[in-house]
Amino acid sequence: MKAVGFTEFGGPEVLQVLELPAPEAGPGEVRIRVHAATVNAVDALQRSGPARSPDAQPPFVPGMEAAGVVDQMGTGTDTDLSVGDRVMAIVLADGSRGAYAEHVVVPAESVVRAPHGASHVQASSLPMNGLTARLALDTLGLEPGQTVAITGAAGAVGGYAVQLAKADGLRVVADASEQDEPLIKELGADVVLRRGAEFPDRVRAEVPEGVDGLLDGASLGALTARAVRDGCRVVTLRGYDAPGERDVIFEPIVVFRYVREHAKLDKLRQQVEDGLITLRVAKSLPAEQAAEAHRLLAAGGVRGRLVLTF
Repeated sequence: MKAVGFTEFGGPEVLQVLELPAPEAGPGEVRIRVHAATVNAVDALQRSGPARSPDAQPPFVPGMEAAGVVDQMGTGTDTDLSVGDRVMAIVLADGSRGAYAEHVVVPAESVVRAPHGASHVQASSLPMNGLTARLALDTLGLEPGQTVAITGAAGAVGGYAVQLAKADGLRVVADASEQDEPLIKELGADVVLRRGAEFPDRVRAEVPEGVDGLLDGASLGALTARAVRDGCRVVTLRGYDAPGERDVIFEPIVVFRYVREHAKLDKLRQQVEDGLITLRVAKSLPAEQAAEAHRLLAAGGVRGRLVLTF
């Protein structure tokens, strides 16, 4: 099968088209003929060479979410899916078993039907960041009517978080640049404030008592404690967990906790079909242009997802 990966760590230029054996679905697994795979910040981190298991051997194939068609079922796999179904999946990239490939094998719990009417490219944009947003809101544990603040609201996780928070019945205070303000309002935020280091102070001016929880998609770190009430929680996406002032709790999350949360992934599908979640694609590129996709991601300012097609 064709895959895109790397044999040595480095910049986008190390990504190359590879010919690898197609994986076989084992018990409890589903194999997908991939038609679209998204490009994520985690993929770039893997490519640039963070610490890995000493036993890991190249080639490495990144990619954490994919959409395509079921083409093989493992023996005894318990699923309502059938060969030929259009699906989307969250992928735990491991060695050469990432989503940047014509075939990927995933646990049955990690794959659901694609939203009706969504293209492969659109469907691929939901699983990882949608589940990350879901996990963030579940971790905050707020009740309908409470207020959540979201930084990085124009990003992939932040945009889904705004829409999911509204679907949960929360009041949403979100950040945006002047250019992104119409987008964030369209996603449903109740209050949109200018992004940046002063966002927490702007939140306090709008909500004097402080919000009930905050999702820090923009990695403002300690600054976000100013925006929340005493003893409340800030969910972080890049590991920040230092003690906060006024007993504010910083809680980092990793989407791997939800990699087998089949019901939550399928609910995301349903919410797309119900018009509660908007699938946003910035650009799709042929898999052979993966290096260019990584350069675009690194340049920043991407609104919506970058997707590789196979």
